[in-house]
Amino acid sequence: ARAYRDALLERALEHRDTLCVGRTHGVHAEPTTFGLRLAGFAFEADRNLQRLGEAFEQLAFGKLSGAVGTYASIPPAVEARVMERLGLGREDVATQVVPRDRHAVLTAAIAIAGAGLERFATEIRGLQKTELREVEEPFAAGQKGSSAMPHKRNPIRTERITGLARVLRGYSQAGIENVALWHERDISHSGAERVILPDATILLDYMQDLGTKVAAEMTVNAERMRENLGLTHGALFSQRALTALVESGMTRDDAYRVVQENAQRAWDTRTEFRGLLAAAAPQLDLDAVFDYDAYLTHLPEIFARVEALRG
Repeated sequence: ARAYRDALLERALEHRDTLCVGRTHGVHAEPTTFGLRLAGFAFEADRNLQRLGEAFEQLAFGKLSGAVGTYASIPPAVEARVMERLGLGREDVATQVVPRDRHAVLTAAIAIAGAGLERFATEIRGLQKTELREVEEPFAAGQKGSSAMPHKRNPIRTERITGLARVLRGYSQAGIENVALWHERDISHSGAERVILPDATILLDYMQDLGTKVAAEMTVNAERMRENLGLTHGALFSQRALTALVESGMTRDDAYRVVQENAQRAWDTRTEFRGLLAAAAPQLDLDAVFDYDAYLTHLPEIFARVEALRG
């Protein structure tokens, strides 16, 4: 978990100024940087690292209080000595077993960590599409992308992460189902736990290793990112244009109409939005509107947080 986080931090700092388009609903929104995007994944990985540590810590409890938790055959002092020797906390009130809400917390934390890995994997898979090709998974010499189509380089590592994250969510559901046992205990939980606990921890470790390698070794195509910024012919500057028109004295509704009409015309007709806006609103300072640096003004403050997390 720590290696995965650290790999993301290093690549985030490497690409703090690598300009790319931000997408909402899958549609071009506004410029951002690839480093900022990776920084979000790094902080999520750090939260998952903390959650996993806390989940294991709250699970480190045991009991030696007899068949139904009454200490009928073994006094509490014996339990205390054994738990101390094992380095475990004492379960204050137990039945025949330690309550399974503790185990459910662990499987949930594992599933959430898996979901974070899946979110990163999904991003890389999306950016590796032929139409985008902004990022590619590492591709080893001699590796085959497709048995039938030799030209392909498929995102198999991130696809594997995505599929295994679904398995972890299933294990988390089983962990929650194991909480409710009959009276002082039944064994409906134990058969499931023998599968889900070892498998979930092993799977997460494997997924983290895959994620670390992808983060550390992925190919970032900064030139393609820059090219893709121009796909809307400048329409992604629409919010700055809207603000500038309002500041020039136009009502917001009128400004919105002017910007929307011209931005969508730019996109639909492959005409530069800047030229259309110049004709519709000649009073604007277009150099100030169409300024990529304006989107990056506060990034140093954000990346100071990234540096602090790296330590």
